[in-house]
Amino acid sequence: MKNFAVFILLLLLFAFKIDAQQDTAKVEQYCEVVATGRLLSNKVTIDIDYGDERSIWKDHRLKDDEGKLKKFNSVIDAINYLGKDGWKLVNAFPVSAGNGPMVYHYVFKKEFPKSETQ
Repeated sequence: MKNFAVFILLLLLFAFKIDAQQDTAKVEQYCEVVATGRLLSNKVTIDIDYGDERSIWKDHRLKDDEGKLKKFNSVIDAINYLGKDGWKLVNAFPVSAGNGPMVYHYVFKKEFPKSETQ
C-alpha cells in the first residue's frame, strides 16, 4: 500500500511538471518593418506589419508612449530601437516600385510566451 501511495505521488508530481513546461513554451512571432524617408528631412518613419488585419483607417506607423509618431534619425536608429525591445533582425531586402524610390523592408522575429499569442 505504501508503494502505491508513493507511485500516485510521483505520478501527480510528474503531471504538474508537464503542465508547468507547457506554460513556459515560447513561440516565435515575426514582423515586417518598412522604412520610408520623410519629405524634406533626413529622418525616417517606420511602418510595422505584425500580420494582423490591415485597415486604411488605422495608422500602422510606430508611435511612442504618448501616441506621437516615432521619428528616427536613420534606419539603423530604428533597427537599434527594435533590438532594444528584443526583436532580432532576420532579413532585409529592397523593393522597387517601377521608377519610384527604393523602399527597404526588414523582417524581425521575437520569442513570446505561448500564452500571449493567438
